[in-house]
Amino acid sequence: MHSAVEKMHGEFSELIRFLDDNMEISLRVFVDDTFRKSLLLCVASFFEKNLSNIVENYVKKTSENNLAVVCLVKNKAINRQYHTWFNWNENNANSFFGLFGDDFKNFMKEKTKNDEQLRHSIKSFMEIGSERNRLVHENYGAYTLEKTSEEIFLLYKSSIFFLESIECCLDEFGRNTI
Repeated sequence: MHSAVEKMHGEFSELIRFLDDNMEISLRVFVDDTFRKSLLLCVASFFEKNLSNIVENYVKKTSENNLAVVCLVKNKAINRQYHTWFNWNENNANSFFGLFGDDFKNFMKEKTKNDEQLRHSIKSFMEIGSERNRLVHENYGAYTLEKTSEEIFLLYKSSIFFLESIECCLDEFGRNTI
């Protein structure tokens, strides 16, 4: 199954190849610049939606689907709060982990210290969020995005492991604290 990110990456890559094959240099430069920005926003949006869903599902599961608790968390901790979960100037997710308490934050610090893939995935995830913030807050139209589309796509692929891991880490932590 392909995400919207993978679909966008594939379609724009085909367009870039077409423009290269037809020696449309000026148009290729414009399309590439626009594509890289769109891809970055697509990746950041994908992560926001999926991580928000992970947090909401975790709350549903741990509260045994208590509607009052789920609605409270959704309304005050999830909706339009995602970008406050992270310190985008860091290359770690400790501020996000700390939202679940110091014990969970310490648990995750230990996990990341012992797991190179997770540490790299979090760094990639944070880089996407940081770059997204610069893009949207520093005049999108005039902003020069230094990363290539392939670099953005590789950051996306690396970051997926963080998303896949966080739910398991929350569950593991919950089992260990009972």
